[in-house]
Amino acid sequence: MSWLERIRPKIRALVSTSTREVPENLWVKCPACGQMIFHRELAANLHVCTHCGHHMRIGPKERLAALFDGGKFDTIEPPKVPVDPLRFRDSKRYSDRLKDAQGKDGRVPGQDAIVIAHGTIGEMPAVIACFDFGFMGGSMGIAVGEGIVAAAKLAVLQQAALIVVPSSGGARMQEGILSLMQMPRSVIAIDQVKEAGLPYVVLMTNPTTGGVSASFAMLGDLHIAEPGAMIGFAGKRVIEETIREKLPSEFQSAEFLKEHGMVDMVVPRKELRDTLIRLLGHLMRPNPPAEVIPFPAEQAAPPPVVEPPPAAPAPAR
Repeated sequence: MSWLERIRPKIRALVSTSTREVPENLWVKCPACGQMIFHRELAANLHVCTHCGHHMRIGPKERLAALFDGGKFDTIEPPKVPVDPLRFRDSKRYSDRLKDAQGKDGRVPGQDAIVIAHGTIGEMPAVIACFDFGFMGGSMGIAVGEGIVAAAKLAVLQQAALIVVPSSGGARMQEGILSLMQMPRSVIAIDQVKEAGLPYVVLMTNPTTGGVSASFAMLGDLHIAEPGAMIGFAGKRVIEETIREKLPSEFQSAEFLKEHGMVDMVVPRKELRDTLIRLLGHLMRPNPPAEVIPFPAEQAAPPPVVEPPPAAPAPAR
């Protein structure tokens, strides 16, 4: 046996051991610029690329922690809804798809594509309904509609601002007409918040499309969007094929909608919390009317001195 054959097993053991000890996902590739970012650096920057500023998707937990005071909030139990009311099946049973989605990323049993939380933002009460795009693309079904209704009721009960953070591809096709019925239900729930005189703010993230953008997402007192977020109803390709025209490259982007008056503000993720505190302060803590300070009574001006007219010269004799 040669010396190489004797040390080969040791080399293999050394290589395999070092490979097992290297954690996965230490580096994340930016989908926009292709740069590699260390995962801790990316998390510290709220999952915004440090090279090009591209805003990556984040889950509800990270989103809520970044908005509430001290990252502290309480969630409510997901509303109970019928599972697979239409017994839908394509290549897979809808009920199985729900189980698979609920079993990922540490979701609680019964959780759907929305998380309802309440807490304070700038010491002001707030209720946030945050979508979870990782749950079947954030699609809106019965559970999401019930979540919007529950969030609106909670906001009215607590006299708190309602903030909705949509990240959705639209209505959930597996629930058919039942998913479309959530559009008017959510609109009525939002009206109840407005009738109570409470602020309703929509924070649009990538993407906000379909039945979500066609209902409650476009009814906010204020519309805020993250940079580069895709916002619209139908897809760009579908529109181009329908009207047979080429659309601008920035069409349906947050910046495009702001330019055309559909979005009020485009705010980077790091500035969202401070922006919300400032806006909610104006909406929930209106400045008191200015104190009326009486002016001192004006002194009466002395009457003007009227000089007598000059005497007329005596006529000559």
